[in-house]
Amino acid sequence: MPPGALSLLMPTATAKPLLIMLMGPTASGKTDVAMALSKVLPVDIISVDSTLVYRGLNIGSAKPTLAELIEYPHQLINICDPAEPYSAASFCRDAEREITAIAGAGRIPILVGGSMMYFKSLLDGLADMPETDPAIRQGIAAEAAIEGWPAMHEQLKAVDPEYAVKLHPNHSQRISRALEVFRDSGITMTQYRQRQHQADAKPKFLDRFTVVALGLLPDDRVLLHERIFNRFNKMLENGFVTEVEGLRGRADLHLDLPSMRAVGYRQIWQYLDGDYDYAAMIDKGVAATRQLAKRQLTWLRDWPELIQLPVDKIHSELLMQKKVELILSFLPPRYI
Repeated sequence: MPPGALSLLMPTATAKPLLIMLMGPTASGKTDVAMALSKVLPVDIISVDSTLVYRGLNIGSAKPTLAELIEYPHQLINICDPAEPYSAASFCRDAEREITAIAGAGRIPILVGGSMMYFKSLLDGLADMPETDPAIRQGIAAEAAIEGWPAMHEQLKAVDPEYAVKLHPNHSQRISRALEVFRDSGITMTQYRQRQHQADAKPKFLDRFTVVALGLLPDDRVLLHERIFNRFNKMLENGFVTEVEGLRGRADLHLDLPSMRAVGYRQIWQYLDGDYDYAAMIDKGVAATRQLAKRQLTWLRDWPELIQLPVDKIHSELLMQKKVELILSFLPPRYI
């Protein structure tokens, strides 16, 4: 039976509703798969992306077009201003609300994105860590401006080597947060996470769902790098630099904000500041995106019970149809 002919038989009153998670590295085609799946199943898309939450960050975040958002509505896109920090805790709160509402309406929530920390936080819960201290954060940022983030990474390695080894030396946001937590409390991020595990902080609301985790994983790293290079250059053709110029012109935005630290945005901002030329900006932007993809793949390869899906070398309706059929084959029979 072709996918278009499939219908969803909602579970019985005693069965758990279905929750789908669709993950993958940047440029792997997650959004296209989610939109194709929505043509054959009554799914509602919830974005799991730390950049898509911000209004005005459109081109560089590969945000779905207005036409796509009208045809395939996404929750948790364009929900805050780039001057407002948005955290994993914010996401967990908002995602639980959306998941509950979608399931309550008799539809299937599908979480789609590449922000692995958001997925992990939703599944495992968050440790009860100190609130952000602006003074400590500003002090760390001032040190980093002089010493550089690799030097700050070395500081973190000295107090919390187990957590530091998981971070790239230029991953400023997480290095800053880990140092901030330690300087404020004297407790490392690793210790907080151990306490979280001991306290069984896993959100209880997920126990009400049958969770299916899908991951788009490329067999060929070269293919993914090619997709990243082509997409970054396409973003530039579509006006990425002009988009960042507009953001940079706002008096309330700066490079220490999570929104402006997003891959691509930081590199173009620094190019506009005169830190390097256009060609170097492209090299740095592509390299940063590849580093992001590498981190995402590391998360995914350690993900328990992940159903792996291929990343196609070319985009075609036939290949997408086969991928949708593959996904349907992994869903519990009572939902199809």
